[in-house]
Amino acid sequence: MFVVTGATGNVGRELVRTLAAEGEEVLAVARKAPTEPLPRRVRHVQADLSDPALLEPLVRDAKGFFLLVPGGGEGLAPEALRRLLEAARVPRVVLLSSQGVATRPAAPSHAHLRAFESVLRDSAVRWTFLRPGGFASNALAWAATVRAERSVAAPFADVALPVVDPADIAAVAASALREDGHASKVYELTGPAAISPRQQAAVIAQALGTPLRFVEWSREEARAMMLRFMPEPVADGTLDILGTPTEAERRISPDVERVLGRPARPFSAWVERNLAAFR
Repeated sequence: MFVVTGATGNVGRELVRTLAAEGEEVLAVARKAPTEPLPRRVRHVQADLSDPALLEPLVRDAKGFFLLVPGGGEGLAPEALRRLLEAARVPRVVLLSSQGVATRPAAPSHAHLRAFESVLRDSAVRWTFLRPGGFASNALAWAATVRAERSVAAPFADVALPVVDPADIAAVAASALREDGHASKVYELTGPAAISPRQQAAVIAQALGTPLRFVEWSREEARAMMLRFMPEPVADGTLDILGTPTEAERRISPDVERVLGRPARPFSAWVERNLAAFR
């Protein structure tokens, strides 16, 4: 059995499907109940990771553990999780970290992920760290205005970054959980090409067959919107990357292809699979 936390999120949901399709038993752990039917061989548990005692019976017989650290890491203690995983002798742990851990080593927005990486490095468990850049699925934030107004609003309209398809992150995670050779590896996960918000909007417009109006927000306007659903340090750190990316954050990584043996999916492929959200 594999334990997948954050199982209803963009990556976790894809990972659950991928593992189930490979015939694996999966325990899908999430704070929220699933909104769609679960695949065969998948059992859902509604749980909060901040309670190690609740997690202990869930990981006892796990073949592997996929860790999604919630929000800014509030309520989940790295040391408590390490003790839990070591006591349960979980063979493999895959942590969904972030590219910013390496590219922004002093940024408060990524302090919680640096803490989890540090604790797992010093633990007895076999770990793999996934460090994706921006997600293609962040474009879902535009879905409501695309449907209602045929418009997209975003800051830094022409700053291009190689956003990654969450399905590719999930595929790499599944490989790291099921296959040998990934212990103590750090994978930087990006898409195959840099693409700006304006270009992303154009891809969606082409797929819909209708023009979309692009509205460029100021940093302040974007920050006010982001603070509705994320902590202040995370919002500020995200805007720093989106607006003034480093050379490393613009770089296209070969790691998706290195692990999966195929190129990373382009943004257009993600749009094709998720076009219904924008109709």
